[in-house]
Amino acid sequence: MNPVTLPNTRIITISGRIASGSTTLAKKLAQHLSWRHIEGGEIFWEAVRNKLGLSEKDTNLRPDSEDELFDAQLKKILKEDKNIVLETKLAGFNGQGISDIFKVLVLCTDLNGNDQTQIRIDRLVNREHMSIADAKQEVLDREKNDIEKWRRLYAPDDPSWTYWDEKYYDLVVNTYSHDQEQALNLVLDAINKKS
Repeated sequence: MNPVTLPNTRIITISGRIASGSTTLAKKLAQHLSWRHIEGGEIFWEAVRNKLGLSEKDTNLRPDSEDELFDAQLKKILKEDKNIVLETKLAGFNGQGISDIFKVLVLCTDLNGNDQTQIRIDRLVNREHMSIADAKQEVLDREKNDIEKWRRLYAPDDPSWTYWDEKYYDLVVNTYSHDQEQALNLVLDAINKKS
C-alpha cells in the first residue's frame, strides 16, 4: 500500500514518558498511514549496548557525546526524511523550528494533571512481563536519570525543564482518558485539520 500523503506534514513525532502509550500510538499511526515507524530509543540503545555495554537505565553512566550524536542523527532525520512516524522522547523537542513536522506528546495524567505513575508501572509489568520492582526501577530511576542528564545538556538554566512540557507539541494525547483507538483518532483528526 502506498504511503498516505499529508499536506505540510513529512514526519510525525511521538514523544512520551515511559509506558505512557507512545509506542502503541506510534505503531498504530504508522500502520494507518503506511508510513515507516522508527523507534529512536531502540536504535540508540542497540548502538550504546554494542559500544559501551550499558543498559537503558544507565543514562547517568552514558557519555554526553553519545546523547549529542544521537540528537544530531535525529535532527538529520527530522530535516531530510518523510513519511516517518518517529518515536523517541526528545523527538518533539528536537523538532522545534523544523518545517513540516507534527509533534505529538503522549501523557497519562488524571484530570488534575497528575502523572499516573502506578498505571505506567502496571503497563510495563503487563507489556514487558517484568517484575513490579523492575518496572518501578524503569519508570522511576530511568526517568530521573534521563531528566537530570537532558536538563544539564539542554536547559542548564532551567531546573524545572522537561521534554514533556506541552509548549513543544502540536497535540497532547492523554492515555488516562483515551483508549488506543481514541488516541489514534485524536491524532488523525488534528492532522486533517492542520492540512
